[in-house]
Parts: sequence; structure tokens; C-alpha cells
Amino acid sequence: MTECNQETFAFTAHFSRRVEAGFSAGQVSTDGGALLLREVDRKINLLGRLDGCFSDGRLPLLVKHRLPEMLAQRIYGLALGYEDLNDHEQLRSDPLLALLSGKRDLDEPLAGKSTLNRLELVGRTGRYHKIGYSAPALDRLLGDLFLESHSSRPVQIVLDLDATDIPLYGHQPERFFHGYYDSYCYLPLYIFCGDQLLCARLRAANKDAAAGAVDEVSRIVAQVRHRWPKMRIVLRADSGFCREELMAWCEANKVHYLFGLARNQRLSRIVGAQMQQARVLHQTSGKAARVFTGFAYITRKSWSRTRRVVAKAEYLDKGENPRFVVTSLSPDQWPDQDLYEKFYCARGEMENRIKEQMCLFADRLSTDEMKGNQLRLYFSALAYTLMEALRRMALKGTEWAQAQVDTIRLKLFKIGAIVRISVRRVRLQLTSTYPWKDNFEQAFNALRC
Repeated sequence: MTECNQETFAFTAHFSRRVEAGFSAGQVSTDGGALLLREVDRKINLLGRLDGCFSDGRLPLLVKHRLPEMLAQRIYGLALGYEDLNDHEQLRSDPLLALLSGKRDLDEPLAGKSTLNRLELVGRTGRYHKIGYSAPALDRLLGDLFLESHSSRPVQIVLDLDATDIPLYGHQPERFFHGYYDSYCYLPLYIFCGDQLLCARLRAANKDAAAGAVDEVSRIVAQVRHRWPKMRIVLRADSGFCREELMAWCEANKVHYLFGLARNQRLSRIVGAQMQQARVLHQTSGKAARVFTGFAYITRKSWSRTRRVVAKAEYLDKGENPRFVVTSLSPDQWPDQDLYEKFYCARGEMENRIKEQMCLFADRLSTDEMKGNQLRLYFSALAYTLMEALRRMALKGTEWAQAQVDTIRLKLFKIGAIVRISVRRVRLQLTSTYPWKDNFEQAFNALRC
């Protein structure tokens, strides 16, 4: 039988020049900039400590793919945009990913999709799934990375809490319909401090938005105060977290809070005079008008004590738009208008951080076990932690200092590179036409300091 292997492809000529292509460049990677991410990990030692959060019950003599290599392969893969395990069937021969994963022999293949699948489907069967993880250890690791990122004790930290939806399209466990999101979904809880992620807890959608918040906050506060005993901590969240249990816990543990407060008829009557004033201002100027006021308030049944409420009486072209927040912060610390406009509204930035989790494929929760889906959520959180550290440590002062992770991935990591491997050296020949060489150089020098 005649075997036909075409090595050259002749395309339409360009004036007097022939145009030919062929698969003859050798080992080429599209992720030449990923070495910067490896330098970040060398500084914060995320992957070096991640292995300690897992238990490996495999027989050492039969292990072909070491656990640290598999974990690094998965997390770097997410950071580089490879969302599914199927991608790793082709990536297992990529020498650059092997270098990132810490594999000694770069000519040997990495773990394939089946091996990585057994890593993620924890506890399925004792025969095939012998790798487990400790959720408390992973939570502590996220907290430790946050604490270590500060060279000195900050004046205060603000913890932003929020829930988001992760739509489900199969028959995953604890699958429930959520009326607000109008879909079957999970409802994970996220806690950030600025850009840094401290908690990613998977929950079913049949729970209140604040379900489990006290446990997560108490864990984080204890870890922070173990390092900084007198740290001033403020919780900030929307009205979904305005619950007596959480506010009472904060008051008992000397933690401040600022939560949105759902409006009702009583609150609307209290700010009636301010709303009338805002209406007059709107009619006079033709623009949106706001009047702020603060008052003491207690609900008829749910609250155990009187608390400070700040109202924004706003009148727009479409009519009245009152908003309320409840807080433990005093008027001396934060006047009414500044409390709402400068402090409370700043929590909207957290929504951008949650969107970044989806850029790292936190929504790929398709296993049939909650523990396996929680592990995938952890992997996305750890990939985000690496990306955030790169942004904070290497990109400060560049045009990408506030860029989202998908922008960083596209512009900083996706650099064409020919990979040359010899006995003494791994050399990447990056494309000469890369347009952001100055940013790359600045990031490299910042990480090598």
C-alpha cells in the first residue's frame, strides 16, 4: 500500500514569491510568556505547599505521574486557558507545560485526561480514586498566601462577601432551581479582600445567600487575628447578607460590618421628607438628586438591637429610588454620604473579581459529586491566586496593572515560542514581533528582584 505523507503545502503565490507551509518547526508553544507565572510561584510557593493539602494512597512504585506534577499541570492549564481535561490529552506532550509542572524528564508525557480525571473524582472508588484532599488545609493555604502578601500590618482589612450563580446543565448532585437567577444552578460563596481571594465555598442553590457565612468569616477572622491580634476588620456585603446571625456575631467579636438593607414600607416612610426634598431638587435641576440621612432603626421581630441605618433618598427621571445600608461604623468615622458613596459602593468592584473566576473556568462543575465539584472550584481559585500575585508583583506600573486575567493571559502569556531542549539548557525563542516587549521586560525584572 502506498503511504502518502504530505510535508509541504503550496498556497496561492504572493506576486513572484511562492507561499509554502509545513509542519517542520519542531516543538513550538503558544504559551511562551507562561514562564513569568512560574517565577511568581517560586516567590509565593503556592504549588510547593499545595501537595501537603492532598493525600495520595497510590503505591509509590507504581506511580508514573507524581501528585505535585499533576496539580501544577491542572492549575497552570487553567491559568493558560485550557478549561477541560480533554485539552490535556494533547497538552501532555507540550515540553513547556512539562517544565511548568516540574517534570524532570521533559521528553516524557504528562498525565492524560484519564489520570487527571481520577485526581478530580475524589473518593469515587477505593480501587481507582486514591487521591483525596483536605478542604480545611486548602482554606488555610488561601489565608496564608493572603497574610504573607503583606510586608507590614495594614491599618484595616475589608472583607467583601458575595454569592453568584453557576448554571447547571446536567444532573449534578444538589441541583436546585433558583428563582432569582431563573435557572438550575449552584450558589457558591466568595470572600475577597481587595483583589485577593480568601474563600470559594460551593453551596446548593436552595440555601440563603448568607448560609454558612458565619462559619467562613469566623475562620478567616481567627486566622487573621492569630497573625495580627488587634487587626480592625470590616465586613461588607449586599442585603443578602443582612442577617441577625451575622451581625450579632460581628458585634460579639469586635468586627465591623456594612450591609445593604432591603427597603420596606417602614423605611420608606422614615425617609419621606428626604425623598420629597430630592424630588424638588430633581424638578429644579432636571438631574438625578440624592439626599442622605442616618437614623437608628430596629425591626419588629428579626433584630435583637437598634442599629445605625443610612438612607440614600434618590429621585431619578423614572421616579423614587431609595436605598438603605446598616452598619456598626459610627458617624464620626464615616459620615452618611461618604459611608454610602465612598465605602459601600466600592464593594461593586468585587463583582469584577467574581467574573474573573469564570475566566478561569470556575463554572466547569460537571462531576456527579459535590466534593469533586468543590475541588474544581478550588483549582480555579488557586489559578486566580497565581494570576493575582502576578498582577500585584509584576505588573504594577504597567498598562496591565488593573487588567483582568483573560487580558493578561491573551497579551502576556500567548507568545509564540520555539522550544529548544538540550542536555544543559531549555531555551525558548520568542517571536521577534511581540508588541509588548517592554511590559514583558518590566514584569520579568520585577519578579527577579
